[in-house]
Amino acid sequence: MTHQLNTLASHVAPSAGSVAPTAGKEYFPGVSALKYEGPDSQNPLAFKYYNANEMILGKPMKEWCRFAICWWHTFNGQMGRDPFSQDVTHIRAWDKDDSLQTYLERVHVAFEFFQKMGVEYYCFHDTDVAPQGDSLEEFQRNLDVVTDLMLQKQKETGIKLLWGTQNLFSNKRYKDGGATNPDLHVFSWAAAQTRKMIEITKKLGGENHVFWGGREGFSTPLNTDIRRELDHMAAFLKMALDHRNSIGADFQMLIEPKPREPCVHQYDYDAQTVMGFLNHYGLEKDFKLNIEPNHTTLAGHDYEHDLRMSSAYGMLGSVDCNAGQPYLGWDTDEFPSDPVKAMKCMLIIVQQGGIAPGGNNFDCKLRRESSDVEDLFIAHAGGMDCLARGLRAAGKLVESGLLQKTVEKRYASWNSPLGAKVERGEGNLTELEAHARQLGETTMQSGKQEFLEQNVTRFIQ
Repeated sequence: MTHQLNTLASHVAPSAGSVAPTAGKEYFPGVSALKYEGPDSQNPLAFKYYNANEMILGKPMKEWCRFAICWWHTFNGQMGRDPFSQDVTHIRAWDKDDSLQTYLERVHVAFEFFQKMGVEYYCFHDTDVAPQGDSLEEFQRNLDVVTDLMLQKQKETGIKLLWGTQNLFSNKRYKDGGATNPDLHVFSWAAAQTRKMIEITKKLGGENHVFWGGREGFSTPLNTDIRRELDHMAAFLKMALDHRNSIGADFQMLIEPKPREPCVHQYDYDAQTVMGFLNHYGLEKDFKLNIEPNHTTLAGHDYEHDLRMSSAYGMLGSVDCNAGQPYLGWDTDEFPSDPVKAMKCMLIIVQQGGIAPGGNNFDCKLRRESSDVEDLFIAHAGGMDCLARGLRAAGKLVESGLLQKTVEKRYASWNSPLGAKVERGEGNLTELEAHARQLGETTMQSGKQEFLEQNVTRFIQ
């Protein structure tokens, strides 16, 4: 399948030269680079818990967290909308129109914001950064122009691309999906966008590439060949992997689960569903998961559940660190603000030794009512502080040995020769029955759930 994406994406535009609007302009003149001032600070434009170079368990905080800012909720010119109004409330001086020049100016805006927030990474969809124009060729030319400027800004600032991805869900052509579309013509458009974005991810030195199937699913099974669509999605991912390899790239490939919205049922429902899919199609060694906790709660799980399940199998690759409202049935993409949930998430990252080459990307948007430009800084600083506070607590919890000792004691019987034999897959029912007869009736041991739930929170300060 090495060059099948090339065949499907037959309309690829040649590279275009860079075009830069007026450089040197300051877009946030009233905001200085945010600094760490400690938990007693009352300054809304300062960090209370995130101190980038402070060491936690042998690593600087910035390496545990690897924060990234997303382009789509921050610089796409469409924010402040909700399902009941398409009027934007986040009015920005640089959002003049839908011209290429406006998209180029947003690059300067974004990199100034990244620098003042003190983050080292960002991420984006193809349609976030360039106008789609009237044809595939025009769209790809626009992408070349804008990403030339993005590459220039990366070199100037040292800021890097955490991941790139392709938007295969917003355009009306993708109403029935991209990689699972019943129309081969649409499938080929999806291939074209994916091919181009894999090449752009490489061009920008991206460390990951994400696949989120917002419309890879169905609204009714009555008109859907489910198995055929899943086979097509696997073929699509294999072609994407082949194309990455064929151009000499080695960035991590990620799939982001979500159970529903906009589809009634999405094929990448949750972490275990995606891992099962990858194993079935022989892709488990080539893809990891990008987990969004707000998606996890939509699947009916606890906030950190999918991080835990994917990490248990070495499949946690990156995190869209946001939050939602459990009593709402849609993805609200709020900035994280609960330190207990943050501690549980960061504990999983600490226990697996880090999240690199992935990171914690703020797939979060300001509320419609938060219309001031400074709210962008306040919200991101609050989200970074929340996870940093969780990291501090997770580090202290690990150092205490509380959980490790409890778990080791609870599973101590499995350290016996018979337990080790079963874990190696060499046991049999007959010898286990003999073991049960020898020991007689079992004795109950407390799981100490309440003790642990009450004690872990004391590490949050």
